[in-house]
Amino acid sequence: MFSPNGTQAILFDLDGTLRHTQPNGGEMFVEQARALGLRISEDDRLRGIRWEHYYWANSVDLRKDFAAHPESEPEFWVNYSRRQLVALGAHPAHAAELAPVLSAHMDKHYKPLGVLDSGALEVLTQLKGVGYRLGVVSNREKPFHGDLEGLGILPFFDLSLAAGEVKSYKPDPGIFQIALERMGIPAEAAVYVGDNYFADVVGSRRAGLRPVLYDPRGIFPDADCEVIESFGEFLNLLK
Repeated sequence: MFSPNGTQAILFDLDGTLRHTQPNGGEMFVEQARALGLRISEDDRLRGIRWEHYYWANSVDLRKDFAAHPESEPEFWVNYSRRQLVALGAHPAHAAELAPVLSAHMDKHYKPLGVLDSGALEVLTQLKGVGYRLGVVSNREKPFHGDLEGLGILPFFDLSLAAGEVKSYKPDPGIFQIALERMGIPAEAAVYVGDNYFADVVGSRRAGLRPVLYDPRGIFPDADCEVIESFGEFLNLLK
């Protein structure tokens, strides 16, 4: 089916969009930082979350940190904790002091479960039912068919693509272009839905897709694109 506006395909981000972690790692980090005496206002908390999104959008800082320490090494996560504390408003010296403590706490206690977004199944069912082609494009290193299967949504998708498979990471437009080529869909006929403005909106827009920001927590109040706070709202955008 073709929608009245010519849309043929809907592509989704995975983590933070279709799939969520419980508990949320960023919120758990803030809670523990407060327990250690760091004063974190609501503005600080939102700024910290936006920083997380920026950092994991294949930022220069992330690439530098990966070059210094692989993600599997404790040093990477201590440095990440230090950066996160500074983003939350901590003085750099205080952040350096607290980072090893917070990193150790997260390593010991953060054991998240991956769950499907509460509105995703209904929306995917409706989109597939009326003939849209569906795909998932993620900045993960490795294929994630097992995660889609575990969430019960693998049969909905015509394509799933991990950035590590093609060595192109959002916001690089290349990963979107490869996904569209594999699906045989022109960019102007595709929509991309994701929760990270820096990776998902910037990247899909560069590639010529129509970006939709999924922002249920109000992290990006000034986003210059279409924004939804629930998957139910997404269907209205396509009408």
